[in-house]
Amino acid sequence: MMADAFRSFVGHEVVIDTHSSYIYIGMLVGVTDFTLDLRDVDVHDRSESTTTKEKYVMEARKYGVKKNRKGVTVRLDMVVSISNLEDIIEY
Repeated sequence: MMADAFRSFVGHEVVIDTHSSYIYIGMLVGVTDFTLDLRDVDVHDRSESTTTKEKYVMEARKYGVKKNRKGVTVRLDMVVSISNLEDIIEY
């Protein structure tokens, strides 16, 4: 099952890249067969910023997550990638 691949990220701050212009940075608190549930989330629309996605994520790693939502549910079919925020490498 696809959701099983995401369960190891529960309890960690993660970066979720999606098929849309949105990226999500926050604490993954739950996984269902169809969704990922996050808390204390920075929902960032890349189309409204001149900063590249990579630079934005590196700044979140360095300075902390700019929380603008208490909680967010992301559909699994929208997810392109997920990684732990602590695994982001600054260059």
